[in-house]
Amino acid sequence: MKYVSYVLFFLLSCMLTQSPLHSQNLLKKLKDKAEDKVVNKVFGEDNSGTSTGTSSGTAASSGTQTGQGRMQNTSGGGLVSTPPDVKKNLAAASSAFKSGNYGEARYSARQALLGVEMEMGKKVLASLPQKVDGLDADPSQDRVTSTGIGFVGLAMERTYRSDAKELHILVNNDALMLSSVNLYLNAGYVSTDEPGKKVIQFQNYKALLSYDDASGYTLNVPFGQSSMFSVQGINYSSEDAFMAAAGQFDIEKIKKGLGEK
Repeated sequence: MKYVSYVLFFLLSCMLTQSPLHSQNLLKKLKDKAEDKVVNKVFGEDNSGTSTGTSSGTAASSGTQTGQGRMQNTSGGGLVSTPPDVKKNLAAASSAFKSGNYGEARYSARQALLGVEMEMGKKVLASLPQKVDGLDADPSQDRVTSTGIGFVGLAMERTYRSDAKELHILVNNDALMLSSVNLYLNAGYVSTDEPGKKVIQFQNYKALLSYDDASGYTLNVPFGQSSMFSVQGINYSSEDAFMAAAGQFDIEKIKKGLGEK
């Protein structure tokens, strides 16, 4: 018994002297093994790696079942993304407010605002060009997201790409990103102060242009009261080539679509 205690003490000491990440990984592995045992017990599966009715350890339908005999999903269209109905939620908010159900009134009002923002974001994306610098827009990458709280957190994304190059567009109200960009713009930093960053003029707006070998060129342009237009170009051969592509977007048109002044 004393020998076992010494062994346990030694193992615990080793664990404590390892890095936190290593210890977490070890604990996670132990936890995963324990969970696997529980799952196997509940579903009546053993640990041999074979499934009922097979002798080679593979399922009858190749590619659709795991080693434990549980089927994997191989089809389905995901969830339907439908913006909230603005008129319906406004009516619900009014009704809930009149009846004194302020929690429901607040929820419905936020849903109505979310619906307005989603519709606005879709129209802004629709106003962007379908082809830029020979790159086609990828419709599957179009994104409009919003928190539904007073246009804070509204974001619209589009990606243009070819086999060799990519251009990613982001229009959003990210207070943190806006603050970091304004730090450079307001302080008047120039390229000689920090290599890879410089302040430029873009369509009558002060903007921050950045470059690094990993992510390519990035242009951030604050506009309106709290919005920012961002472009990232990957595999562009030069600053001039990237800026020519970025210049094909009209910030005033985007600003008008967002109702910014």
